[in-house]
Amino acid sequence: MNKRDVIIACDFAGAAETFEFLDKFTEEKPFVKIGMELFYSEGPQIVREIKARGHKVFLDLKLHDIPNTVKKAMSVLSGLDVDIVNVHAAGTIAMMEAAIEGLTRADGTRPLLIAVTQLTSTDQQRMEDDLLIKEPIDKVVMHYAENAKKAGLDGVVCSPLEAEAVHKHCGDDFLTVTPGIRFADGDKGDQKRVMTPAAAKEAGSDLIVVGRPITKAEDPVAAYRRCVKEFLG
Repeated sequence: MNKRDVIIACDFAGAAETFEFLDKFTEEKPFVKIGMELFYSEGPQIVREIKARGHKVFLDLKLHDIPNTVKKAMSVLSGLDVDIVNVHAAGTIAMMEAAIEGLTRADGTRPLLIAVTQLTSTDQQRMEDDLLIKEPIDKVVMHYAENAKKAGLDGVVCSPLEAEAVHKHCGDDFLTVTPGIRFADGDKGDQKRVMTPAAAKEAGSDLIVVGRPITKAEDPVAAYRRCVKEFLG
């Protein structure tokens, strides 16, 4: 897998809409993210079908439960041959260690495992008012990232605003997967902490996750190519 890439968030309601979208890409096989809506609608088979088409898959289910439950769930997800899967870092180091244990196959291989720090829809005020976390959001993100590294994870999901600091604290090989990507002339939607693809590149993002700026574009393929050019060019 490339260290740097653009991942399209396929946040669609079902398989028909998803494949109608992916069929637009006749030359590329973009890296795709399958989230809760699509996975809960279609189940594991949607992952198998997208993998069979030649796409890399980030399965974005954000597991967060007691360690034993997460371990057992990961052992099931490991069989889907996804490329990346994730948990919530707030689930504790013990939970993340259990996730790795469950995810690791008998031959020692496993998908990459990353942890969500704080969602890009969360800002300082919401974190304080809703979650009763009074520390500065950048300090919280760094603490969660350090916990993920201690647990043996491969990286974190964070805002592109925090990617450089995560690398500084956890090393260049520790992946930063960053949603909250918007084109300079685009709408931020419900995201609070955002960057353009080019700015995310300069900030040290390894993998960027882009949804509506591509999936809702008049020409999704052109939007994807623009994003790739800005981020990888």
